[in-house]
Amino acid sequence: MGRNESEGYQPTKTVLAWSCVGSIVATLIVGFTWGGWVTGGTAAEMAATAAEEARTEVAAAVCVNKFISSADAGAHRAELKAASSWERDGVIEDGGWSTIKGYEGNLDNVADVCGDQLASMEALPEAAATPVATETDDI
Repeated sequence: MGRNESEGYQPTKTVLAWSCVGSIVATLIVGFTWGGWVTGGTAAEMAATAAEEARTEVAAAVCVNKFISSADAGAHRAELKAASSWERDGVIEDGGWSTIKGYEGNLDNVADVCGDQLASMEALPEAAATPVATETDDI
């Protein structure tokens, strides 16, 4: 029987150390490119963006509710439909539906999202036919 040449192989400390370093670097590359790993700074930015988008969606939902509960919602919707997509936010802001009482912060894109949601509706919900005072009227 022949002797396997690799049986007696003993790697040096240098080869062993560089193998460990190479494995670590390969793990980091795979983790950050395909594994979905992110740095703490990127995670903080992602969390801030998600919070801002959630805040916008909630404020837009309130805006839509205020719009469809307003007097003459049908006439306002016709005006909104007649406006071009870049003018819708002005119609919403002029009507005051995108403002939240007591909130001083900046609500970016609320009027845009609200206008887009209202314009995409086939028809206003039945609740819009008779405006009812709700707790959201003060919002």
